[in-house]
Parts: sequence; C-alpha cells; structure tokens
Amino acid sequence: MRARPVFLESRGLLTLLLVGALAWSLSAVDWKGPLVHTGGAGSALEFFGALGNIELSPSFLKLALEACLYTVAYAVAGITLAIALGLPLGIIASGTLARSTKVRTPVVVGTRGFLAVTRSIHELVWAWLFVAAIGISPMAAILALAIPYGGILGRIYSEILNDVPEAPLRSLRASGASEWQVLLYGRLVMAIPDMLSYSFYRFECAIRAAAIMSFVGIAGLGYQIQLSLDDLLYGQVWTLLLFLVALIVLVDSWSTVVRRRLVA
Repeated sequence: MRARPVFLESRGLLTLLLVGALAWSLSAVDWKGPLVHTGGAGSALEFFGALGNIELSPSFLKLALEACLYTVAYAVAGITLAIALGLPLGIIASGTLARSTKVRTPVVVGTRGFLAVTRSIHELVWAWLFVAAIGISPMAAILALAIPYGGILGRIYSEILNDVPEAPLRSLRASGASEWQVLLYGRLVMAIPDMLSYSFYRFECAIRAAAIMSFVGIAGLGYQIQLSLDDLLYGQVWTLLLFLVALIVLVDSWSTVVRRRLVA
C-alpha cells in the first residue's frame, strides 16, 4: 500500500484550508464602501460612556429584577424539558442497551438523525415559529428552548455514556447484571458528573437564549433591553446587561459547587 503524504497527517492541511477560507472571505468584502457606519464611533462612545451613569432608581431596579425572574423562569422550564427529552434520547443514541448490531445500528442512526434535526434549527427561529403558531406566550419561549437544547443534550449525553471506562462495566456483566443494570449502576453513575456539568453549562446558555428570545416580544431581559435601546437610554441598557452577567456568574458558581460535591 502506498503511504500517505506526511503533509496530510499534520496540521499543515488544516492551516492551509483556514488561511484559504480567510482569504476567500476577505475577497468578498466590498473594500470600496465604508467599513464603519458614519457616526458609529460617536454612538459607540456614547453607549460605553453610559457605563459610568447606569440607571439605579428603585423603580427601574424592580423592573429589571422582574425581567430577570421571567428570563430565569423560561430558562429553568426550557432546560428541564430539554433534559427530559435529551436523557432518554441520549441513552438510545448511545446504543448501550442493544447488544444486536442489526438492532443497534438503525436505532442509533435514526435517533442521532432526529437529534441532529432538532438542534440544527436555532432557538430564535424556533421562537418565531412558535410565536406564529401559538402567539406571544411563555410556552413559545419554553418550547423554543427545549427542542434544540434537547437535541444538543441528547447528543452530548450519548457521547459521555459511550466514553465511560469499560472495566467496571465488564465487572458488572460478569456478575450477571443486565444491560439496564449496567446502565443504571455503571454508566450513569460514572457519567453523572460530566453530564451534570454540561447541563449547567447549557443552563447558562439557556439564560442568555431566553434573554435574546425576549426580542420577539416575550417578556424578559431582552424585551426591556430593546425598549431601552429604542429610547437611547443606554444607562438602563447597562443596568440590564449587568443583571444578565450576574445571573450567569451565579449559575456558574452554583455548578462549580455542585460538581465539586459530586466528585469529592
């Protein structure tokens, strides 16, 4: 057999492809027109300058807190449904319960294909579809989060379950355990820390996504940010953004504590 060129086994080909993609994208830019919007620098200075004059009135802080509660509620409900969808589909997609190749292959391929379809459509697109179908409702935001995030979680869960060490699983099988028992007392036990860590990460993403989906008219941080931007009230925008940052920091700290307790 003819040996493959060393170049194909190195990072050179990938580097060349990336450089080529960058060059192609730069060639598509209209360099004759203005790259920066006229007056954009002044608007940017005005926006960032408002960081030193954020809105801290009690009435607006109460409004921002209520928007945070809406955003967190959407994120919690959406990620809960996503886990309820992604966990069983992830177990099926991992193929760990089927011993027969004739059964495992079509089931795994079909399930992974379904997960790919659900996560290929962005949650904002799902939000527009559900708003058009059921109107501006909290359920539209929740379902728009649950469907793509369920597909993402299902895919990651399947990979985590497949990557657990095989030695403990062989010991369980040798003792007469069924594949269900191997899954419950072997794979899931070893995979829970990584699955939980990734679920918390997705919860952070769900909070940001819930805020963004508020731009379609659903109550939340994004909706209030849009209203403040329309009125050029940049101090209010910064206050709302700081509330969003605080939410992400709290979730990140919470996930760190939970993960450390699990692995301790």
